[in-house]
Amino acid sequence: MAASIIVTIATISSAQEIGVSMAAFDDSFLTVLRNGMTDYADGKEGVSLQIEDAQNDVQKQMSQVQNFIALGVDAIIVNAVDTDGTNALTRMAEDAGVPLIYVNRQPVNVDDLPSNQAFVASDEIESGTLQTREVCRLLGGEGRVAIIVGELSNQAARQRTQDVHDVVATDECKGLEIVAEQSANWTRIEAFDLMTNWLSTGLEVDAIIANGDESAIGAIQAIRASGQDPQPLVIAGINATKEALVSMSEGDLDVTVFQDAFGQGNTAIDVALNIVNGMSFDQKTYVPFELVTPENMAEYETRN
Repeated sequence: MAASIIVTIATISSAQEIGVSMAAFDDSFLTVLRNGMTDYADGKEGVSLQIEDAQNDVQKQMSQVQNFIALGVDAIIVNAVDTDGTNALTRMAEDAGVPLIYVNRQPVNVDDLPSNQAFVASDEIESGTLQTREVCRLLGGEGRVAIIVGELSNQAARQRTQDVHDVVATDECKGLEIVAEQSANWTRIEAFDLMTNWLSTGLEVDAIIANGDESAIGAIQAIRASGQDPQPLVIAGINATKEALVSMSEGDLDVTVFQDAFGQGNTAIDVALNIVNGMSFDQKTYVPFELVTPENMAEYETRN
């Protein structure tokens, strides 16, 4: 028994390296997630991260995971480029016996992960639901709505969009009419172009519901660039980024939903270390979403 205890202590106290493949470094929310993981790991003795940018390239992400395995990392954390293409990543890690944790973006095989793999994120059924219920409340249950969708290959974008449709189908919100719906790939620039195009066609809406804050901000900028005032519209995003809260303080953004980047990243690292050290862990961990409005935004100004 004494020998077993000594071995366990030695394993836990030895240096451990975690390879991290992020879908993109230039995404505002993912930057907060990445920086949070870096700071959290820096505060843990003997834990180091090797973080790579997949640049939204599925093949590049697969190569990064292969390289991590070849380098002999203790565990791998993946923020998936394509949530429908995660089976291959799971197989590579499983075959190599390396623990794998998916963070923030739900893999298509989330219900069939091997025993040394896990998923840490927030439940996307909450995100678009909280957002759209508040839009419905602000509109009094009636109005014309346009949806700016994230990347169509991303589970979060698809679920958040479905959330909007589900809320609109409820009795209290059935007076809402979805008059436009199109992807802007999470980006401010594409959302600006999309909103500009909608305005040029004469589209009239009472609300813009964006899958993410960056898209909401892009829409606001396009409305203003067209010579119109965005403030009469109800405009909603998700993530409660610093830029989004600035927009809310200026009266342009009406609704966002806090997604806890630090909570997700820190938990992903803890789960990875628990798996490596043979400790108990949950295969699915959900960090709750929280509704953010002008009334409570001050509580969130330093949290993302």
